[in-house]
Amino acid sequence: MKIVLLIEGKTERAFLPTLRVFLETRLADKMPRLDPAPYDGLLAKGDKLKRHVELHLKTADAVIALTDVYTGKSDFVDARDAKQRLCEWVGRNPRFYAHAAQYEFEAWLLPFWPTIQRLAGHNMGPPASSPESVNHLRPPSTRIKEIFRVGSRGGDYVKTRDAQRILRDKNLEDAAKKCPELTAFLNTILRLCGGTCL
Repeated sequence: MKIVLLIEGKTERAFLPTLRVFLETRLADKMPRLDPAPYDGLLAKGDKLKRHVELHLKTADAVIALTDVYTGKSDFVDARDAKQRLCEWVGRNPRFYAHAAQYEFEAWLLPFWPTIQRLAGHNMGPPASSPESVNHLRPPSTRIKEIFRVGSRGGDYVKTRDAQRILRDKNLEDAAKKCPELTAFLNTILRLCGGTCL
């Protein structure tokens, strides 16, 4: 099975090695070919997104779009709204699946806060008990930037570098237990490949 992942940028690409390891442990001989199709920023909207999906479906079995709710603009109210809008733009297509990180991809890093503390060199407490409740006002990436800024390691949070470092040797199932939108995203891939959902 070939699955194209429409993703917003470099941070989500840093997520792919950990995603592949997670899927390999659950799918074994059913492992899909995951082809990332990164945008340099936000996903396309409207008819442009529909054209991109239709183009990818000429060579893929499925297309999964993954967007952030927090885009720096007021594009979406929440993950439900984002997924609904993506589906409206693409139209009824049984091989297209819309997913959204509530509020942004970094929410899925927050369950690994002890690792973030270690990398930053600071014991600042986690921002919320539910990572996906960290919202537009101070999104997850802002929280991670703050701990890196005040930490003793003396550096900035660099999304592409530090997302990989935070996720290294981690089990995505641990994050999925605290992040329903991550669970939904993982379950879509597992379901498409005949695996057991979380």
